[in-house]
Amino acid sequence: MDYNPNLKLWSRSKPNQIAGKGNIELPDDVENIVHQTRENPPTDYENGLASALTEIFDNDISELSDIITDLNKRGIYAPDGSPWTEKSFKLEIKRLGA
Repeated sequence: MDYNPNLKLWSRSKPNQIAGKGNIELPDDVENIVHQTRENPPTDYENGLASALTEIFDNDISELSDIITDLNKRGIYAPDGSPWTEKSFKLEIKRLGA
């Protein structure tokens, strides 16, 4: 895995004889939340967008119109190379989160 070296390879868990007795959760009884797993490493585009959004939020910009304006000023455009609109940004964020 070249995108999170801290992840361990999958292995079948072994039953725990004390599971449920003061432990946080039972082995194999935890929901696998999709955003915590990826089939592929993030692309350069995804990393660039994430970095730009992190900087934007660090500057206390939180309104969608201001976020889009800032992304376009930075030259971080939609995947097709066009400037962001509210509609295109919402669709892309939905796609990335799917």
